[in-house]
Amino acid sequence: MPFTHLPTLLAEALSARGYAAPTPVQASVIEPQAEGRDLIVSAQTGSGKTVAFGLAIAPQLLTEDEGRLPPPRAPLALAIAPTRELALQVSRELEWLYAKAGARISTCVGGMDASRERRSLSHGAHIVVGTPGRLRDHIERGALDLSNIKAVILDEADEMLDMGFREDLELILDASPEGRRTLLFSATMPKSIVALAKRYQKDALRISTVGEDRGHGDISYQAVTVAPADIENAVVNLLRLHEAETAILFCATRDNVRHLHAGLIERGFAAVALSGEHSQNERNSAMQALRDKRARVCVATDVAARGLDLPSLSLVIHVELPRDAETLQHRSGRTGRAGKKGTAILIVPYQRKRRVEMMLRGARIAVEWMNAPTVDDIRQADKSRLMTMLMEDVEIDEDDRALGAQLLEKKTPEEIAAALVRSYRARMPAPEEMIEASGSGAGAGGVSREAGKEHHRDGFDDVVWFRMDIGRRQNADPRWILPLICRRGHITKNEVGAIRIAANETMFQVPSAIASKFMSAVKRTEGQEAEGAVQFEAVQGGPEQAERAPRRANGPAPVRHAPRPTLRPAGGATRRPRS
Repeated sequence: MPFTHLPTLLAEALSARGYAAPTPVQASVIEPQAEGRDLIVSAQTGSGKTVAFGLAIAPQLLTEDEGRLPPPRAPLALAIAPTRELALQVSRELEWLYAKAGARISTCVGGMDASRERRSLSHGAHIVVGTPGRLRDHIERGALDLSNIKAVILDEADEMLDMGFREDLELILDASPEGRRTLLFSATMPKSIVALAKRYQKDALRISTVGEDRGHGDISYQAVTVAPADIENAVVNLLRLHEAETAILFCATRDNVRHLHAGLIERGFAAVALSGEHSQNERNSAMQALRDKRARVCVATDVAARGLDLPSLSLVIHVELPRDAETLQHRSGRTGRAGKKGTAILIVPYQRKRRVEMMLRGARIAVEWMNAPTVDDIRQADKSRLMTMLMEDVEIDEDDRALGAQLLEKKTPEEIAAALVRSYRARMPAPEEMIEASGSGAGAGGVSREAGKEHHRDGFDDVVWFRMDIGRRQNADPRWILPLICRRGHITKNEVGAIRIAANETMFQVPSAIASKFMSAVKRTEGQEAEGAVQFEAVQGGPEQAERAPRRANGPAPVRHAPRPTLRPAGGATRRPRS
């Protein structure tokens, strides 16, 4: 439906920007039942929220006779956003929307010159847009007068509470008049938001344009299962498979951001990093590199990525799993904006698959489970992209045509085409070999879940059996058990014989010639666990004899260790499930 019943000057501004019809959230806030009321609005990021609340507060700002704004004095409206980037974006949107009405908008955010902001406020403003900390500072210094405020907007309120701005928000709301309108925009509705709304709103109208099946209807969710040691390789292959115009990778800590960013740069990716250790100037430089396409990948923590607005962002990769479904939706909401399609991919270590399935089921998010892309998958995608690119019509100037003719005199068309393909491939980072997925049957290293099914392999006539105190009940799986053994014992997968996974334990073979070296390496790596302690011990005889003997009989003391992903999870080790 087209925009109706709008002030003339705002309608003209929308038409000039190419707006023909409102988005669902814009249509909802200008309906007669919403006029003049407090609002609680749930809408996905990028759905036109800024224009929506700009339209919603128009009756409180514009004069009835001319539909213009009065002379600027104390501000009439206050918009609060969690980050500097989002506040600046909100300010830019409101500037063009209210330009014909003669609006003066002041922006107050961290990282900018506070004295200049105070001078701007002293000259009068109709709308003030800012971040909670800077706004509180101006209020306490007496530079920001809220006595004439008609409307307060909290944009991405859930994120502001997650970032620890509750006290600042309460001070700002307490300092504004009781008769104001309070418009609360939040992608999710945790208990903290409900409590804030109950305290500061009256008879609020609840509006939701978020689908019931999942948080973002324009986002395709995928989950990729990997061995913990293969997390970084999976990231590389996913980036290479999708070749997104812009992608963001989420890590849990600044250390992991630094580690992954360095690894991607080393492999040849144009990547930037955002975390708490970066200054505002470094953050601005990174954002500009993403906007002008000098960088295509951003590695970030949750907090550092709050408020990012990158229209070209089409891929989000959760390198480390979000702590809950709300964090998952916040992260994923960086893409799939304003009707555009986006992809969000979770990288799931095998042993954490069940937990992720429960989280997704509780959030009603439909997800497609798959294996990480292989080298062959990426090569096929590259071929398809290259053919599409080379078949496009391009303008050829005379110099290019003349050079092409000279090349044809010295090389065959096939040789020139092959050189072109080689040049294209040379610019792309090489994909990584992934650990082979082995399912529940035999695979690399003679893996098997039941006794008596392993095949004889050369070099395994004389072996030592080792035991680990995890089994099927602890979600043991050959696909992460095998790389764990190799990584902690400093051996290759070809030096691991049969693996038998029982209910509460796993046994595996190592050739006798390297058994001592294996145990020495395991002892040296003791204390490096990150995902729950696992005990290793050697056992005499085979599995059948071990079943009749008490644990640790005639064997060395167990060595505690655990599977450790390349990227260390925040918060230290997690407890292994009980048997």
